[in-house]
Amino acid sequence: MGKLYFRHGAMNSGKSTALLQVAYNYEERAQHVLIVKPAIDTKGDSQVVSRLGMVRNVDFLVLPNENLRTKLKEFAGGSPVDCLLIDEAQFLTTEQVDQAMEIAVLDNIPVLAYGIRTDFLTKGFPGSIRLLEIAHTLEELKTICRCGKKAMFNARLKNGQFVFDGDQVAIDGFEVTYESLCPSCYYSKIGKTR
Repeated sequence: MGKLYFRHGAMNSGKSTALLQVAYNYEERAQHVLIVKPAIDTKGDSQVVSRLGMVRNVDFLVLPNENLRTKLKEFAGGSPVDCLLIDEAQFLTTEQVDQAMEIAVLDNIPVLAYGIRTDFLTKGFPGSIRLLEIAHTLEELKTICRCGKKAMFNARLKNGQFVFDGDQVAIDGFEVTYESLCPSCYYSKIGKTR
């Protein structure tokens, strides 16, 4: 039986780099890997982009209204798939996460989903919440805050200033960036102190 894995971490924890390494490892052993990401993630268009400079085209994008399992079968066209890798998995719908579980269990294909748990307001993304609920294995990829502590939160900056309001998703705005912070630094930026 295949398994559904959720490998999560704050931004800049190396999730895309890890995904590309897993793809390389499978392909080095002549196994067929497919890489997918939700179409809502426009960063890199139809590519997985690592901060280390590695870039790879995804095999297909999935729209919010599409069935991930059906799309995988259509794309594979009957060819065997040894592993499905999902980048930016937080942007999957809850139904698509359930479909990823079906791919793992019913189709016996390991599914490795990479993403962040929470948005810049520390609220869970629907895809991440569902992955935390049903994935066989949860693995945290760690990164550090500017102070050296473990970063857990993803703070949003607009024009270089921390902001704590706005839509849950804001990707690739020329003035929007993100920084991974530990809880203490996050609370100090939001104005909460002891």
